[in-house]
Amino acid sequence: MNKIPLSARLTVWTLVALLATPILITLVYSLSAQWGAQILPRGFTLDWYQTLWSDGRFLAAFGRSLLVCAAALALSLALILPTLFVVFYHFPRLKGLMNLLVLLPFAVPPVVSSVGLLQLYAGGPLPLVGSPWILVFCYFALALPFMYRALANNLEAVNLTDLMDAAHLLGAGTARAFLQVVLPNIRNGLLSALFLAFSFLFGEFVFANMLVGTRFETLQVYLYSQRTNSGHFTSAMVMSYFLFIGAATWLALRLQSRRA
Repeated sequence: MNKIPLSARLTVWTLVALLATPILITLVYSLSAQWGAQILPRGFTLDWYQTLWSDGRFLAAFGRSLLVCAAALALSLALILPTLFVVFYHFPRLKGLMNLLVLLPFAVPPVVSSVGLLQLYAGGPLPLVGSPWILVFCYFALALPFMYRALANNLEAVNLTDLMDAAHLLGAGTARAFLQVVLPNIRNGLLSALFLAFSFLFGEFVFANMLVGTRFETLQVYLYSQRTNSGHFTSAMVMSYFLFIGAATWLALRLQSRRA
């Protein structure tokens, strides 16, 4: 077994330290009772977390963010998964066009997109501005690149044509082959796509603030509204958000390892 060079280990640990230091400092600050001009905090307390998690407004904003993200991901999955299957199996020449189309949400800056959506849906037959529906549809478009790229890579890796031909030879129809043969083979990629998109959407602020604001307050809008409060309280919010995303990522990795 080759010994890892000291320079390589130092590089890795330096990178880990650089990434972990801001998180650890934020955690300590969120647990400190008082931390002003002195180097070390004066005592530790869980009062900031208790105040945060007993705030009904925070819990409501947290629930709204979960609801909007889940609805957007469900819509994305229901549309992109069958579309990818049809394109990769029946119309492989359209892969280039699909690669171009899914990048369009990132081609326009969020502020410009928000202004266009405000003008388009502020009135008329579909007055969606201020409602969660416009946020769901907007998040659906934002999730498409993450969903498409992860699933496309998996479909290319499993050799979709050979899998489907083998299933057909064994008597399975196209729908059954897709559900019982293709889906289990791209399960890890599907989980990765869902959690990657969820992590991005859960922390999205620009669209949520401009399209719905406090009329349907999400977690990021709530966090922005509390920016003038105590820094300890804000740090507790940031750490709660970070721990939630970390727990979701850990759960996804566990599910992948068990089903691998």
